[in-house]
Amino acid sequence: MLTTMRDSVKIAIPMTDAQFGLLTSVFLWIYGFFSPLAGFLSDRFSRSRIIIGSLFLWSVTTWLTSKAVNYEQLLATRAIMGISEAFYLPAALALITDYHRGSTRSLATGIHLCGVSLGSGLGGMGGLLAERHGWAFAFSLFGFIGIIYSCVLVFLLRDAPRSIGHDVPDERSERVNFFDAIRSLFTQSSYLKLLTHWGLMGLAGWGIIGWMPTYLQQQFHLSQGIAGLSATGYLQISTLCGLVGGGWLADRWSRTHERGRIFVAVIGMCVAVPAILLTANTQIFAAAIAGLLVFGFARACTDGNTMPILCMVADSRYRATGFGILNLFACAVGGFTIYAGGILRDNDVNISRLFEASALGLLICAVLLFLIKPLKANSNANR
Repeated sequence: MLTTMRDSVKIAIPMTDAQFGLLTSVFLWIYGFFSPLAGFLSDRFSRSRIIIGSLFLWSVTTWLTSKAVNYEQLLATRAIMGISEAFYLPAALALITDYHRGSTRSLATGIHLCGVSLGSGLGGMGGLLAERHGWAFAFSLFGFIGIIYSCVLVFLLRDAPRSIGHDVPDERSERVNFFDAIRSLFTQSSYLKLLTHWGLMGLAGWGIIGWMPTYLQQQFHLSQGIAGLSATGYLQISTLCGLVGGGWLADRWSRTHERGRIFVAVIGMCVAVPAILLTANTQIFAAAIAGLLVFGFARACTDGNTMPILCMVADSRYRATGFGILNLFACAVGGFTIYAGGILRDNDVNISRLFEASALGLLICAVLLFLIKPLKANSNANR
């Protein structure tokens, strides 16, 4: 929501564009820094309890954001939000792969990420809500909703029983050791390729999330509300389709080829490159939106398959830890990307240059993904 209400926030709390970008960058850096620890704890303890705790703290922090009256307070709440959110995704994706093995894993992951995508799309309403009710209203509203929902989940969310499959790890096993996890993951060349790939994905993804609303507003002379909805709404609609379609295709392809999920992700990256270049270099609003639609669909084919691909190259005991480390790298790159976008704007450089750099990163991602080879021990269990 924050990136869609730039004007309203800056009127209420004066700041430069670099400082505005830093609000998201600090969130990402803290989020990334705590992700490996969050992943390890999700491998070590109850994943469902970690998810619920993360949602509750995130919701309280969201509500507190609405109470900020100066830049320092706003920056502090963004940092705390990074801690709270870091514990969600590694635990959630690991929990889903515990429940779903083989030919349902990519689709299940994709459907789950549809929730993330839908929330991001609805975040586009932040600009409109800010214009009508002030920038703090949306943070207060959704923080309250999240607190209530976290209480409901206490009674509904459960860890996967071990009877579902032999690759469901025992979260309280003494064998789950952080340094053993690091050693296991970083001795796999395919994991290192996946790590570099996910970092470059952070360059593209967070750069677009952070600055696309501002780019569309100024490039096509739109209002804050319409630019926010255009940047997030169209993108997330196509992302929803890509997560489900890409997940379904990856599951089917994996039945006949062990690298089927990898192939779907590679194709997605190759399609995403010209799409984002179109958005960054057109003077026609419809063409920019068309580029966003194609980019969202194509990139989602990779996003939805990242955890299933990780399951192909990592020990099953360290899945959440492995994803947490991926998040650390992606958020470090993404945070610097958003901050760099603010510096570019302060120096009157067109933000489209950032999107062009993102396209180059996506091309490198495709090459890295293609070079990944599944571990023989994991091949049969993940097809």
